[in-house]
Amino acid sequence: MRNFNDWLSKFKESVADYKYYVDFDKVYKEVEKIKVELNIMNSLIGSKNIEKDFEKLLKDYPQILKCIPILLAKREKEIIAIDEEGTYNFNFNKMNYTVDEYKMFMRKTGLFELISNRLVNNLVDYVLGVESGLNSNGRKNRGGHLMENILEGYLKKSNLTYFKEMYLKDIESKWGLDLASISNAGKSAKRFDFVVKTESCIYAIECNFYSSNGSKLNETARSYKMIALESKNISGFKFVWFTDGIGWKSARKNLEETFDVLEDLYSIDDLENDIILKKIK
Repeated sequence: MRNFNDWLSKFKESVADYKYYVDFDKVYKEVEKIKVELNIMNSLIGSKNIEKDFEKLLKDYPQILKCIPILLAKREKEIIAIDEEGTYNFNFNKMNYTVDEYKMFMRKTGLFELISNRLVNNLVDYVLGVESGLNSNGRKNRGGHLMENILEGYLKKSNLTYFKEMYLKDIESKWGLDLASISNAGKSAKRFDFVVKTESCIYAIECNFYSSNGSKLNETARSYKMIALESKNISGFKFVWFTDGIGWKSARKNLEETFDVLEDLYSIDDLENDIILKKIK
């Protein structure tokens, strides 16, 4: 019998790799898309009459519009602005207001001041910094993908036949299993991160990593506990869950409840100790 407290004590603080913090390849690609327009806008840096210079630049090079939102750390090409003068929904793909109104936008957002007062020396470098900041916000999603990458590495090493992101209905149709007890008689569109096919069994696998606490953890534990109970009597099918992260220490009660009913609940430490080769056959 495994001891829950011993198992939980080996959970890891992080699974971050070197790309976790900022994916610079993606940052460079985003900047490259508007590099020409940013360099055109560089001509406005230090302008003594920036409103007049911007008006001329916009008429000569209307394509500079598309690089303006990212100067405000916005990737969307429509920006809503509201004040006592009214509500505006500026389009930066194609002008939907007058040049004067776009000048008003630049003035009121502070972009004219930023550019004309030389608070930045190069807009390409400035946007590189903005994109790096925006990219760092994706760490939460990258954490989930990192756990998937770790698990997939072990699946590859085990030489097992596996499939990624497979829906319940696809499992049923591919191998003739009746999963109605899990799918709420076909009403659920549940998708598993991985499905492993062996000669004797179909293993439906979920994996995640939580470095911080939150309500999502309790919801996940309850949901997977339900799947564990509903799938126990399905012949030739097993539900497997790989999870880790110190976030679970604040939600240990719900995790322990699932641990008690789900035999195939494992951590990274289990992976490192060859649990796949020992349990998935």
